[in-house]
Amino acid sequence: MMTTEPITIGPHGSWDASVAAKIDHTLLRADAQPAEIEKLCDEAKAFNFAAVCVNPWFIPLAKDRLQGSAVALCTVIGFPLGANSTDVKVFEAEKSFAAGAVELDVVLNTGALKAGDTAYVARELSALRRFVPQALYKLILETCNLSHEEIALACQLAADAGFEYVKTSTGFGSHGATVEHVSLMRASIRADMQVKASGGIKERSKALELVAAGASRIGSSQSAALVRLENPSVL
Repeated sequence: MMTTEPITIGPHGSWDASVAAKIDHTLLRADAQPAEIEKLCDEAKAFNFAAVCVNPWFIPLAKDRLQGSAVALCTVIGFPLGANSTDVKVFEAEKSFAAGAVELDVVLNTGALKAGDTAYVARELSALRRFVPQALYKLILETCNLSHEEIALACQLAADAGFEYVKTSTGFGSHGATVEHVSLMRASIRADMQVKASGGIKERSKALELVAAGASRIGSSQSAALVRLENPSVL
């Protein structure tokens, strides 16, 4: 059973630090503006979130805004469809890591997996790990498009490539994270790997359910609502 660790931080009220430490505070809308990214980073610092997740164009801005904090900088690779060629994904990963993103959320090539070309998927994931070995990798499965068997297979391919996480969703699919899929993913990976739940997580109760099901990271654009214990209108 999860325990809470409420902390009072002035105008932000009481919030649950144990959940905050699992949050990837996310803004991946196509029309996101620099001021919104600055606000995202400021919120992440205020609540001590694990990371902020932004599109690659915003990496320099987010890196500067997070300076001096413990919040990690995450970006997305092959987003949101995962259908770029391997060399394009590797190039994007190299440039993103060099710019300051230390966590890379890579979208699975769903078409290749569903076509049975697991060798292609395996080569792609291994190439990313080989060319940018220092990054922390999360493989976005877009579980709404996969059967249970395909989810388990994608998890195995991520494990074989040395990825640290598997992640449920981009947030742009037909639905986001579910308890059923998180539980399946947790059961399909090694003990030293982790699950990130993302997509449609707007209420604290859902976040807690997903953590209980096995998620150790939560990706959300509504992160303050997930951790605040009082004064929900603030921030």
